[in-house]
Amino acid sequence: MIRIAIVDDHAMVRAGLRQFFSDQPDFQVVAEAANGREALDIVRGGEVDVLLLDISMPGQNGVDILAAMRARAPDLPVLILSGFDEAHYATTLLRMGASGYLNKDCDPDEIVRAIRTVHRGRKYVSGTLAERLAEGLSAGDDRPAHEQLSERELQVFLSLARGETIGHMAEGLCLSVKTVSTYRSRVMEKMHLASNSDLTYYALKNGLIQ
Repeated sequence: MIRIAIVDDHAMVRAGLRQFFSDQPDFQVVAEAANGREALDIVRGGEVDVLLLDISMPGQNGVDILAAMRARAPDLPVLILSGFDEAHYATTLLRMGASGYLNKDCDPDEIVRAIRTVHRGRKYVSGTLAERLAEGLSAGDDRPAHEQLSERELQVFLSLARGETIGHMAEGLCLSVKTVSTYRSRVMEKMHLASNSDLTYYALKNGLIQ
């Protein structure tokens, strides 16, 4: 039996997945969460085999949640199920340790295949994403600017794009204000941007925030 946790802030999405999974003889939904704090509580419990995670969550973005999960349970397969197109986040989140990435518009049967795949300790990528990853290998550094950021730089970038202050970020990331300011400077330099407004515009234009 594969014990599954569903993390999504929409109750209807959780209910739909729970109902669909009930038809799978080897699936059991053992936990649900509507935000990052509840998701981390599930991870601490340790009674889950695969965790489904939406990256657009209230109060804390999925990038931060994934990073926290990897720190607490590095061997737990985390399958991203997102409303964002694969082109926006998939390669970055896989690099950060996600076991797979699926768009919510995918065929339900693909979710079943993905869960069974990551439960076996393998990565799952769709055919479209596999082509994109192959193209990225041949393209060298011709990747979008945000895909060239480190994990921590991406966290800072998304927080700034959403309008968070450096002080608030420092508290949330358990870093000093000076350290967060250094990360901000690196982000600006790598992305060739000049202000927080530029960051927000870039994130909106590339579908990284809503």
